[in-house]
Amino acid sequence: MNILHHFGAYILLLGSIFRRPEKWKMYMRELFKQMNEIGITSIPIIAVVALFIGAVTAIQFAYQIKDFLVPLYYIGFIVRDSMIIEMAPTISCMVLAGKVGSNIASELGNMRITEQIDALEIMGVNTASYLIGTKVVAALLMIPLLIILAAGLGILGGLIATVASGISTAAEFDRGLHAFYEPFNVILMMIKGTTFAYLLSTISCYQGYNVRGGAIEIGQASTRAVVYSNILILIFDYLIAFILLGK
Repeated sequence: MNILHHFGAYILLLGSIFRRPEKWKMYMRELFKQMNEIGITSIPIIAVVALFIGAVTAIQFAYQIKDFLVPLYYIGFIVRDSMIIEMAPTISCMVLAGKVGSNIASELGNMRITEQIDALEIMGVNTASYLIGTKVVAALLMIPLLIILAAGLGILGGLIATVASGISTAAEFDRGLHAFYEPFNVILMMIKGTTFAYLLSTISCYQGYNVRGGAIEIGQASTRAVVYSNILILIFDYLIAFILLGK
């Protein structure tokens, strides 16, 4: 029953997010602020994670094929598809759930217990639209761009690791990047990225917006936001793969 209660409250909250803004200028200013906090400030951690994931993927695949008659250019092929199909969207969004999701839940939770949200509502502001809607839109705009960046940097990390370790040449890696290319994989990456961005932003907003209590409850809401976001990202990762690739 508790799960059904929270699911119903979550759906009702989503219904109040996308309403016509009272003052477009105020909403746009908040939207640009959230785009900076969600997107720009996340670039360093996404870049570091993507570079090393690409490098590790290249080294481990090279280790696995070293005793088999598999062409070395397959390393570039595997790194490319691994980053585009799975690593860039899924791992990046799980990292962002920890960074962005916990920040969103903490920010809204603090505003709730200090009665800032109540004050905005008294002034006639639709707080669900102003505080949550801008964060969700910013996440939908910026997180897919971060995923594209992660995919590119992951491939670059694989190239650097492969060439620096002497496993293969840059020409062989580049040949693998162009081999067996499927444009649909990029579409799949963007579908995953958009879905995951929506999940982690809305779940984090729900947890923070509905905090009751004090500082301890804010910490618990932040933890729940990260845990639930990561679980649902993995579930929807499977569902998207099953629906689009399973047949």
